Amino acid sequence: DAFTRAWLMACRRVLKPNGTIWVIGSYHNIFRVGSQLQDLGFWLLNDVIWRKTNPMPNFRGRRFQNAHETLIWASRDQKGKGYTFNYEAMKAANDDVQMRSDWLFPICTGSERLKDENGDKVHPTQKPEALLARIMMASSKPGDVILDPFFGSGTTGAVAKRLGRHFVGIEREQSYIDAATARIDAVEPLGKAELTVMTGKRAEPRVAFTSVLEAGLLRPGTVLCDERRRFAAIVRADGTLAANGEAGSIHRIGAKVQGFDACNGWTFWHYEENGALKPIDALRKVIRDQMAVAGA
Repeated sequence: DAFTRAWLMACRRVLKPNGTIWVIGSYHNIFRVGSQLQDLGFWLLNDVIWRKTNPMPNFRGRRFQNAHETLIWASRDQKGKGYTFNYEAMKAANDDVQMRSDWLFPICTGSERLKDENGDKVHPTQKPEALLARIMMASSKPGDVILDPFFGSGTTGAVAKRLGRHFVGIEREQSYIDAATARIDAVEPLGKAELTVMTGKRAEPRVAFTSVLEAGLLRPGTVLCDERRRFAAIVRADGTLAANGEAGSIHRIGAKVQGFDACNGWTFWHYEENGALKPIDALRKVIRDQMAVAGA
């Protein structure tokens, strides 16, 4: 317990406020590790079950076959906002269904398993690259730094290099260091196109309606309407809309004219261009594209 607490404290010290930590273990240790995480102030986000398609059999027949390991995903503390979770990418990878917290992967076998010159396994618990790849694709971005304080045979480093992440590995066994170094040297990183992560609306930068006016994409006095031309509102210089004696945001006025409690003004309101109606959300996209170019 003292050792676990010490390394978790060290990890928490270097973890960025918007960073997260993953730990993995079996029934032997994962519950004690989870307890230490909570005692130290980490905020648990998920526990994930890695179900092994080809687990080792229980030869003695005195217990159930151990067919899974548990992963715990946690942020630095309860206030740890802004951490990375590539929800849309995970959903797309799961046939457009929400990714669940039980993952099915085989244990590391075949050509992926590192062997020494005698044909023996280099590391007794080498993790499958697919497992680490899912973790990194779910909770990090290209260019992020990933720390593995128990580097072993270098699975974290190999996957990080392939996926365009930086990594720091800590390992004391020289045989593991040698194997990991050779393994990582042989990895070919993926290109930028392959590493593009699918994002959803929630991941896109916020744009104020005033930005559309400031960019000259709409002018004060422009009349907006819904796509069926049932309702109309005038754009004011301060970025609000006016309709039926009321003034407010694009969302508030959109809701008011319809008699609703809420409305997405970006998709409700339209402007006219060359005789055709277009949603003002198209102008928001122009602003976002400009922001992306400026940040590149």
